[in-house]
Amino acid sequence: MADKDGLKVAKDYHIDEDFGNQKAFHVKGCNNLDWGMKKHLSNIFDPKSGNTVMFAFDHGYFMGSTAGLERLDLVVPKLFPAVDVLMGTRGAIRSCIPPNCGKSIALRVSSGSSMLNDDLSHEVIAVDMEDSIRMNADCVAVQTFIGADGQLSSIDNLSRTINAANRYSVPVLGVVAVGKDMERTDRFFKLATRIIAEMGASIIKTYYCDNFEEVVAACPVPIVVAGGKKLPEEEALTLAYRSIQGGAKGLDMGRNIFQSEHSLEMAFAIRKIVHEGFTDKEALEFYKDSIGGR
Repeated sequence: MADKDGLKVAKDYHIDEDFGNQKAFHVKGCNNLDWGMKKHLSNIFDPKSGNTVMFAFDHGYFMGSTAGLERLDLVVPKLFPAVDVLMGTRGAIRSCIPPNCGKSIALRVSSGSSMLNDDLSHEVIAVDMEDSIRMNADCVAVQTFIGADGQLSSIDNLSRTINAANRYSVPVLGVVAVGKDMERTDRFFKLATRIIAEMGASIIKTYYCDNFEEVVAACPVPIVVAGGKKLPEEEALTLAYRSIQGGAKGLDMGRNIFQSEHSLEMAFAIRKIVHEGFTDKEALEFYKDSIGGR
């Protein structure tokens, strides 16, 4: 590879310049897509703020019953007022989410080994496009392992899903998977997000890191930041604020919502950051006021 040896040319991400191909449509990099794609993306990303609050509850596809998600039928519906997008599996959505919920659906379509297996990188596509359309999904989510043992099959899963989804104008959400041997550095996330975007994904879900502004600038489609492990509420809100300030177009807080003692209030605090421009300190005060000092 030419870039691996010889003279290295410094990269310039132009982080102070807006994305060039934006024009009239509010979702980054999607100006040239067809009407159906744009309609789905407008269901995901608020046309006014350009951002989204996702709520992931798809952990059960490899973890089984997760702490805080033992009763999906009770936990998820109470969060409807605070979130824009529900990210789950077809089994969980069909069985636990009322169809009149009024929420956008990000459908998990990849699956693999359970948490009992040390290697989770060998996934398959478990849901075909026809069933995704029957679910009226606004996007389909594929776990993508870059730099892991299962990288080739993972990219094949992603590309096959994108090919099928494009036939029906359904966006694909590429989820950056971080294996146990990979560091969560800007170097890795620049690599992973760019590869997934160049394969044709319309949305990338990844993690916040140092130099996050450069990761965002180098990725030609919107990035949604995953919350990751459970953090104290103050730290989670700081993560949310720094992500949005760094150019993320949304937050997908799973554990930092459903494992919070006051999950609905936490979801609303995150919403204030994502859609109303609150700082982390303002959101924390809102959260404390909402729970009445409890």
